[in-house]
This record gives sequence, C-alpha cells and structure tokens, in this order.
Amino acid sequence: MERYVAHLCDTGVTHGLVGPREVPRMWERHVLNCAVVHPGIADESAVADIGAGAGLPGLVLAIARPDLRLTLVEPLLRRTVWLERVIDDLELGNVEVVRARADELWGKRSFDVVTSRAVARIGELARWSLPLVQRGGEMFVLKGSSAALERDEDASILRKLKVVEADVETWGAGIVDPETVTLRLSVEGVAPQLTRKQAGTGPSTAKKKAARRQGRRD
Repeated sequence: MERYVAHLCDTGVTHGLVGPREVPRMWERHVLNCAVVHPGIADESAVADIGAGAGLPGLVLAIARPDLRLTLVEPLLRRTVWLERVIDDLELGNVEVVRARADELWGKRSFDVVTSRAVARIGELARWSLPLVQRGGEMFVLKGSSAALERDEDASILRKLKVVEADVETWGAGIVDPETVTLRLSVEGVAPQLTRKQAGTGPSTAKKKAARRQGRRD
C-alpha cells in the first residue's frame, strides 16, 4: 500500500489526479477512508469501480483484498494511462482498466459489486451503476455524511431502478475520523437501463429555463 501512496503523492499530483493539498492527509482522508470498507464486500467478488480516477477505492481494495477481481472503469485517457502504469509497477494481477463510461458497458459486462467514491449524487450514480450489477449483486458506494439525505431525496429515482434495500453503514471506528459512510443498494432482479429523462435525474425545469435565459444574454 505504501508504494501506491507514493504514486498518489508524486505522479498522482503532477498528472492532476490528486490535489497537492491532499498530500499531507493522503493516508487517513483517502487511503484508509477507502480501506476500512473492504470487510463489506463478499469473498472473491467481481467488483467494478465507476469513475476510478486515481484508484480510490478500486486500487485500495485490490491491494487490501487479493481475492477480489477489480475492474476500474474510467473514461479519461490520461487517468487510465496513469492507472495502468501504477498497476504494472505494483504487479497487481487482480485488476483491469477499462476506458469507458459506465453506461457504455450496459449489456456487455456485469459484476457482483459496483462501487465508487465522490462521483455524483446517488440518483445519477445509481442510474449509471445499477444496470451493471448482476442478479443478486449490489451497489456499494462511499458517500460521506450526505448518504442518508441523498437516499431520501432521490427515493423516487431509486424506486424506478427497482431498489428494494438502501442501507447506510459506517466503517472504521477508531481508525479514521470521521468514520467512512457507505450506501448499500440492492435491487429486485436486474435494474433497468434508464435515460436521464426516464430516471428524472436531468436538470430541473427551472434550471433549464435559467440556462436558456443565460444563453440569450450571451
């Protein structure tokens, strides 16, 4: 894990994946924050990290849990190149990098667990991610203190995606402060593939009108 942290603090910063202000708190705020959730994932699971970025939590899970099979899904080329170089240097045999958006994998790939960290609101994140969860699997995301609020506010979207359980959990008592907060979503059968309009995750009507007014002024 220390070699991975060294990459984050060096080339992770120079490649723009990590802000320089995060370096002094890299271990607790980022790496340990991700590592403490690994007991929440079943043995030998196939796991996809959506919007993998610098590998948080995907690479942390791959290092902490060699039994897991990780797929890092990231659309930006510079990030996928960096991830592949780090994986090669760490000689991780349980990780692959896929350059794509999550919705580009719908109908092509499926996983036991789909995870992510600091990517989007839960409604939009669930729309991207849940169609990748195979029957009996789950979405397991790091959301921070906003988890319960976002779950409740986006409840109508989650219902459209056939979510039947949405549990907020905390991890890392005595290890990280604040504790890591996750949201675990389970669906009935397989989640449908919805557009933003179908899910109701697009910009509100008021925001659309404001954008049009701004466009006319410009």
